[in-house]
Amino acid sequence: MSIESLLISPESPPKRERRKEARPGELLDAALALFVDKGFAATRVEEVAARAGVSKGTLFLYFQSKEDLFKAVIRENIASLFPTWNEEFNSFQGSSADMLRYAMQTWWERMGNTSASGIAKLVMSEAQNFPDIAAYYQSEVIRPGNALIRQILARGVDRGEFRPLDLDQAVYTVVAPMIFLMMWKHSMGACAASAEIVDPERFIHMQVDVLLHGMTASTHTPTTP
Repeated sequence: MSIESLLISPESPPKRERRKEARPGELLDAALALFVDKGFAATRVEEVAARAGVSKGTLFLYFQSKEDLFKAVIRENIASLFPTWNEEFNSFQGSSADMLRYAMQTWWERMGNTSASGIAKLVMSEAQNFPDIAAYYQSEVIRPGNALIRQILARGVDRGEFRPLDLDQAVYTVVAPMIFLMMWKHSMGACAASAEIVDPERFIHMQVDVLLHGMTASTHTPTTP
């Protein structure tokens, strides 16, 4: 059998045809990488399609617009994590302090330490120009994330493990360190010239300790004999 006949044999379908079922996932992976690297406005759908190994027309078979593609990236990489987190916390048996520590550590492992962490910086930097995307991120990520943290804090207060708190504001004391890590990772942390190194695990450990115990040294009053 000749080389030419092997190349056109019906038993050897084109690469794109064999990968048809994988296209949506590959498009999302390509879009995530390009959006984080170049920004939403600067990324063209042609680039996403080319990186995924398909045509621009194929991309539009799955996603109606670049905005829909970006929403799918958010949904796939972040919003999809919340059902699992909610199940884990609803069945959590440890203390509320352990629950808070677990929440921040698993957030880093499952999202912060992945390429998806760049989505937060991207949305914050381009929210003013793309309010529809910002609103989607608010609905699918910020609100369920805040609700989950609020649930943890409320659990601690109800069980007498935490002192009474303004829960609506206390949520942001937990969110702020996470945002810092994501912003640092995709800005100064990605800069070779940066002399500052932030160890995420150590940073999270210290933030949990400060949240639970504060920074004021405990005082010891000597007992009188």
